[in-house]
Amino acid sequence: MKPQLRTATLVLIALAAALAAVPALAHGIGGKDAAYVTQAGGLHLVPFFYLGAKHMATGYDHLLFVLAVIFYLRRLTHVALYVTMFSIGHSITLLAGVLLGIRVDAFLVDAVIGLSVAYQAFDNLGGLKALTGFRPDTRLMVLGFGLVHGFGLAAKVQELSPSGRGLVGNMLAFNVGVEAGQLLVLALWLAFMLWWRRAPRFAGQAVAANLAILTAGFVLAGYQVAGYLMQGTA
Repeated sequence: MKPQLRTATLVLIALAAALAAVPALAHGIGGKDAAYVTQAGGLHLVPFFYLGAKHMATGYDHLLFVLAVIFYLRRLTHVALYVTMFSIGHSITLLAGVLLGIRVDAFLVDAVIGLSVAYQAFDNLGGLKALTGFRPDTRLMVLGFGLVHGFGLAAKVQELSPSGRGLVGNMLAFNVGVEAGQLLVLALWLAFMLWWRRAPRFAGQAVAANLAILTAGFVLAGYQVAGYLMQGTA
């Protein structure tokens, strides 16, 4: 294996493991961004667009799921289809959650998001077909998990109690920013995959990468379940 290819593969696997090991460091809206959302009143389209893009670009659980979904896709039409299904799902629940005040427990929804990562990696490995002899329609699963991911995004915004003045416009801008951040990461990922797939040992390396993503998903889910069980005990 070429040294640079070996390095890239190890980096991918280490990234999935590292993101699962330190979930508190990269998720949510914090610091000055959180203070801005809390204090902002009126319409602020550009800042909320930026916040949406930044949140998705650092939302490792959402990104791991999307990257797992498109891992083996080769046609841009297929990539566009699955990304659109995911975007429709998370857009619906993000906007509904914030604008209609629909609340879900952040720990539980993030646990399901972690399981969605594990599910998709397991499906990539052929585990569902081998275990049950049946493989659900991936388009419907991506749409369904997109709905869950949207509630996860909504929970992060709801924690900050944003002002009702300009909320509709700001949330629309935030959602568009989320899509922009997702597309940026996907463009970089697809460029990497085009290069990686030329490797003669891609098949074996891809299995290792999906096993790492599978592990990361279960670790993320376990972390959130632990947080849920420990609520109110601190």
